[in-house]
Order: sequence, then structure tokens, then C-alpha cells
Amino acid sequence: MYRSFHGIKVVAQRTGLTAHVIRIWEKRYKAVEPTRTETKRRLYSEEQIERLILLKEITQKGHSIGNVANMPIDELRQLSDQSQVKGHSVYLRYSATQTPETFINECIAAVQALDHYALEESMKRAMVILGAQGLLQRVVAPLIQVVGDLWNVGTLTAAHEHFASAVIRVFLGHAVKPFTGTGNSPGIIVATPTGQIHELGALLVGAAAANMGWQVTYLGASLPAAEIVGAVIQKKARVVALSIVYPGDDPQIEEELKWLRDLLPPEVVLVVGGRAITEYQDVLENIGALQIQDLSHFTSTLNELRKSKIKQK
Repeated sequence: MYRSFHGIKVVAQRTGLTAHVIRIWEKRYKAVEPTRTETKRRLYSEEQIERLILLKEITQKGHSIGNVANMPIDELRQLSDQSQVKGHSVYLRYSATQTPETFINECIAAVQALDHYALEESMKRAMVILGAQGLLQRVVAPLIQVVGDLWNVGTLTAAHEHFASAVIRVFLGHAVKPFTGTGNSPGIIVATPTGQIHELGALLVGAAAANMGWQVTYLGASLPAAEIVGAVIQKKARVVALSIVYPGDDPQIEEELKWLRDLLPPEVVLVVGGRAITEYQDVLENIGALQIQDLSHFTSTLNELRKSKIKQK
């Protein structure tokens, strides 16, 4: 019987997975075993494509790729149909008519109610419908902006923002784990500088970088320059990504940024984003930092760096 086979580019288009993730799942978890041409080009069968689609659906619903990668395909189909998530005896309800705005409103209501479960469930459904990048760029990024705005005008308290940060941190850490790069991937350090305690933007940046296959080391909020540089040296990172949100008039930030650039190895690229970067534009230009406007700009910048300057040794 004739069997059709497809290259990895076609498989990526049909599954919604990046070629990088497909290779990781193949190499690290033995999820599929493609045939090889004489030139070592990967070829995937229709059944293997179905398997990858099922694995993507199942991991987006909360299951670890390590636990399901080697399951028979019939069991994967059953598990996908069940739509059961992380030990909860409930079923997610999905609707293609749900929009990013719907999910954002659900998430804001959950934050206001300090409802951990509701916030997590809204993000799970958004990821299933919109995909990982859609979740990050169309839901979590604007959600972070709204949370910051509501905190700034006093509608949300610091407790609400910290609650949102904690839930989003755990969720994104789990959601992007199957996509994290290997030891051969370029490394990136993500943090906020001293005095910057709002870390939601940094969390989002770390998740986006991990989803693109970078080795991410997330250091959290309010890190002194020397501590960041120490992590760069230990992890042999090629990029440092900082988030600067509030305040926008802290003279200490300017000194920290200058100190950081002086301490960093010259080949390490410094990228800085966040709503307050316009207030520090002069110092950012003086130290040669790449200024990031939004998450889409950040991902395109990482792509360009990976293609040109960033060569992992």
C-alpha cells in the first residue's frame, strides 16, 4: 500500500508545532521516529503527523510530554477526547467563537476575585484555541498591560498584581516546558533591574523566549547588575532581557544599566522592554541596548539575533 511522507516544514504547518519542537520531541522523548533519506532529511508519515497533533493537544491541556510521548496512538486519541486536565475531574469547554478579548475579560475577573482556578482555566482554554504564541501575544501580553493599568489607577491592589504574577508564573512555566531548548540552544537571562518589582512583563518575555527554543534562565524581579552578570557568566548566556515598568523616574536605574553594560562581556546583547523604557531612552541608546516595543518585536528580535549574531559555542 502506498504511504505518503512529508518533510518537517509541511509537518510543522499541519501540526502547529515549530520544527524545533518537533525535533526536541523526537530526540528527547522519542515521540516519533521519522524515516531518513540518504541526505538525512526527515520524512514523516500521516500517522506520525496525527500523533504529533494529538500530543500537542494533550500537552496543551496540562499533561507532561514526558508522560505521554510513548503512549500508543489509540490511547492518545482517548486521552485527547477526554480533555481531562491535571487531575481535575472536570472537562474544559472549548468554543472557536471565543475571542482573545473574551479570555482577557475572564482573566481580569479572576484576578479581581483572587480566583486561582478560574484564572488558570481561562488561560488553558485560550492556549488550546489560540495556540502557545496566540496565548502569549493576544491574551497574556494585553492582560499584563491591563493589570498594570488597573493597579496604577488603584482599581487593583498590589495583592492582586502579586496574585496574578504568581499564577501566571506557574502556568507559563508549565505551558512552555515542552518547548524549551536543548543544551545546544542559545541562552538568555531574563530579569528586572534593581528597584523594578513588577515582573509580569519579564515572565512573559521568558515564556516567549522558551517557546522559541531558547535556554531561559529566569531570575525574577529587582536584581542588581552584578548578580545578573554572574548568572550570564555561569550559564554562558548570549542575551540579557530586562523589563522596566515602574517607576519611570528612578535615577538608580540609569546607573544600574550603565554598570550592567560595563560588566557584561561585550559580545552579550542587552535587550530592554517595558512601558517605562521611553523614560530611559537616552541611557539605553548610550549603552547600545536594543529597545523592545512589544512582544512581537521581541520575538522578531530574537529571531534576527539567532540568525546573525548569536552563535552558540
